[in-house]
Amino acid sequence: MAPFEALSTLGRMLMLAGAVMLAIGVALVFAPKLPFLGRLPGDLVLGSDKVTVYFPIATMILVSVLLILALNLLPRLFK
Repeated sequence: MAPFEALSTLGRMLMLAGAVMLAIGVALVFAPKLPFLGRLPGDLVLGSDKVTVYFPIATMILVSVLLILALNLLPRLFK
C-alpha cells in the first residue's frame, strides 16, 4: 500500500468519525424537543417519596431499531 493510500483511508475514517459526532450532537440538541421520547408506553417509572428509578425500555428499543436501520443503509450509500 502506498503511503498516500493509507492517508486517504485515514482521512475517510476521520471524516466518518466527525459525521458521527455531528449526528450525535444534533440528536442531543433536539432530543428534548421530541415530546414522545422517554414517555412511550413501555417506559417504566418506579418511585417513592425520595427515590425515582426510570427504565426507558420502549425508548431504547425504538432508538436501537432506528440505529440499526441507519447503519445498514450507510454501506449501501457509499458503494
